[in-house]
Amino acid sequence: MHKIILLFDISEQYGQSLLLGIVKYFKENSSALFCRMPLYYRETLGINGIVKFAREWGAQGIVAQLDNTKQVKKIADSGIHLILEDFRERFDDFPNITGGYFEAGQMGAEYFVKKGFKNFAFYGFKNIVWSRERSEGYESYLHNLGFDVYHFEHEELHTTNLWYYKPSALSKWLQSLPKPIAIMACDDARGQHITEACKHADIRIPDDVIVLGVDNDEMTCNLSDPPLSSVNLDTEKGGYEAARLMDLMIQGKIKKPQNVMVMPTYIVTRQSTDIAAASDEHISLALNYIHKNLENEIHVSDVLGQVPISRRSLEKRFLEVTGTSVYKYIFKLRMQRFSQRLLETDKRISEIALDAGFTLTNNISRQFKQIHGCTPGEYRKKHLPRK
Repeated sequence: MHKIILLFDISEQYGQSLLLGIVKYFKENSSALFCRMPLYYRETLGINGIVKFAREWGAQGIVAQLDNTKQVKKIADSGIHLILEDFRERFDDFPNITGGYFEAGQMGAEYFVKKGFKNFAFYGFKNIVWSRERSEGYESYLHNLGFDVYHFEHEELHTTNLWYYKPSALSKWLQSLPKPIAIMACDDARGQHITEACKHADIRIPDDVIVLGVDNDEMTCNLSDPPLSSVNLDTEKGGYEAARLMDLMIQGKIKKPQNVMVMPTYIVTRQSTDIAAASDEHISLALNYIHKNLENEIHVSDVLGQVPISRRSLEKRFLEVTGTSVYKYIFKLRMQRFSQRLLETDKRISEIALDAGFTLTNNISRQFKQIHGCTPGEYRKKHLPRK
């Protein structure tokens, strides 16, 4: 039976989901005893104390969130197999639980563009890998479309600082931005900073500012006022794959470092982004109608009925704002909702297709494969923990 120490933060949903995936793997495939150490043991026991305990207990592996190379080297020199959660930066010579940070930033940018926004901003940290690369993905997608991005970035992560609850540099920055504007935060905690600072600055959400976080931490997102939209991650699957990697490392079947990627899957829309924006008021009206009625059987003719313009004018102006036709826009949104529900429910694929607004389900697998490169069933297997 493997003995594994878990030394990472589980106070938020990301760490909790990693833990669920790790436990799930060993229940299904092997057996393990776990010693879950609170993250503050890193400071109170120190790395020497942790290594001493690990040797006495007979630990073969540690999954840890460590701050610096010295801590990593100390554990590695003890001969205990190590997988790192990349808290600040990735470690080149060791396996990391890392993520598709760039892709998450791109997903957020695409989401905002489809809502018709023209002004964009990012709030995060300059020197933390998961924030920096999300910012890079976000900015890359928008720059390719000719948009600029406003930035508010910190140098350090201060969890005990509550400055955003009162007038501050953040609220002044928010007041200075052009409106309406779409802001992506590097994670949900920073997304809540934005919603709090907007309240102090009398900035309306989602009328003047829409806000998107990352991690889909339900407690943080629902604590936010208004509730925060967020990029969901396949974190439990990441934990599952990290456990598989640890199992193989302990068995001596893997020698070279391999990273585990936690990828973004879909965006959960809550009130902080529940609006569409466009300088063209008719297109803004059309976008809001589509988003609010997506689960109903709506067609282009229904959208046309909401605006006092001709179909030709609607299609031309809609293309200018969103870059696509009304029909393709509705189809893409439905396909996104279908993809999301594949991972949220164990319903049959045909049932999920109907729930997502597809009345004809015969071609759904073919259409889905054209977009994602795999069938709906394969997509489920790819993004959910597996045996």
